[in-house]
Amino acid sequence: MKWKKNDIVNVTIEDIGHDGAGIGKTDGYAVFIKDAIIGDKVEAKITKANKNYGYARLIKIVKPSKFRVEPRCPLARRCGGCQIQELDYQKQLEYKENKIRGNLKRIGGFTDIPMEPIIGMEEPYHYRNKAQNPIGTDKEGNIITGFYAGRTHTIIDNRKCYLGVAVNEQILDIVIAYMQDNDVKPYNEKTKEGLVRHVLMRYGFASKEIMVCLIVSDNNLPNIQALVAKLTKIAGMTSISLNINTRCDNVILGDKVEVLWGQGYITDTIGDISYRISPMSFYQVNPIQTEKLYQIARDYAQLTGNETVWDLYCGIGTISLFLAQKAKQVYGVEIVAEAIADARQNAQINDINNAEFFVGKAETILPKKYAKENIYADVIVVDPPRKGCEETLLETMVQMQPKRIVYVSCDSATLARDLRYLCSNGYELVKIQGVDQFGHSVHVESVSLLVKREAMQ
Repeated sequence: MKWKKNDIVNVTIEDIGHDGAGIGKTDGYAVFIKDAIIGDKVEAKITKANKNYGYARLIKIVKPSKFRVEPRCPLARRCGGCQIQELDYQKQLEYKENKIRGNLKRIGGFTDIPMEPIIGMEEPYHYRNKAQNPIGTDKEGNIITGFYAGRTHTIIDNRKCYLGVAVNEQILDIVIAYMQDNDVKPYNEKTKEGLVRHVLMRYGFASKEIMVCLIVSDNNLPNIQALVAKLTKIAGMTSISLNINTRCDNVILGDKVEVLWGQGYITDTIGDISYRISPMSFYQVNPIQTEKLYQIARDYAQLTGNETVWDLYCGIGTISLFLAQKAKQVYGVEIVAEAIADARQNAQINDINNAEFFVGKAETILPKKYAKENIYADVIVVDPPRKGCEETLLETMVQMQPKRIVYVSCDSATLARDLRYLCSNGYELVKIQGVDQFGHSVHVESVSLLVKREAMQ
């Protein structure tokens, strides 16, 4: 049957797409329906029809799924931060594990997948140690903050996020009151006018230290000390700063940070390692699950104290220093210079002397050092961004012939692509395990262990 725009369809939702939309089929035609979850029987109206699939707007839930639950947040359907809060958490975990497995089959070409059970959270709320809230105005001109609606830059007014820590609401109340009292305007993406773009907040789960960083288009904020005075009354406040972003695009952070009060960083710990975290540092947002993730990575690396390890996309040295406790020598590579400065400082404050860090693209540094210095690795650990690894990097990894490769991934689609390359060039996928870092979203982390086939014999 040929479906067209405005047609009404009745489908049972069988899966969830990469953006959280429910997927149902009618006469073999796949329909993506926002706000529908696995097991729902729904009526929906086609809004866009392609040849083999279409998109539809949910009209009504004819029969709710047995996995449907009442979301804790009343704005969960509108906000883009949570895509699947209405899905029972255990079913979320099942979906995420199946997502990893499905991508490995469909994209990677794997058949017999050595999947370990996914590791979920004990408490899938209030787990985020970082929030970046955009600041804007509503139709009446009132200052608002919250999170963007899905696939838009429309702010859903909400200061109480159930994924973040409770103190964030208090911080946002203070910032908005300051802006109202001092006639400080939010930045407008269309007119390029206004001052305050975002409020960045970080919280140390172990240290209880708090950071507030205002992302502004100009550092000429009036009566800024009044804001500082209010924020410093919050227990745990450690760092207050400005990040100056004069760009006219959607990139959140600028290049310049100006400390207003306290120090330019907070500290937190994962396992036995302390980390110094600045406003621009990459640091996993879920520290409880991150410790589990890193423990798996370290277990997969099978370190005895005699290994040389290369950690690619090392950030502020989170995995590097975790591994350095068990390795002979660790080398970290990261493109962000400020992150490498933090990594070196983190090694120093933890009295770790067997970790060395390099600034630059992993795709450039590793091939160059291998070609010129014939560097060696017993183990290579990669934790790339969502786009995965460039093929030139994978090629160098294969040429270096490490005994083991530990691949930490936040996107199972690009993971599957990269594992396909590695396993076509002498490596065997031995284990893979999902770790849920992002409850109520469609995202999931995973750790894979690849072993050189000759080493398995």
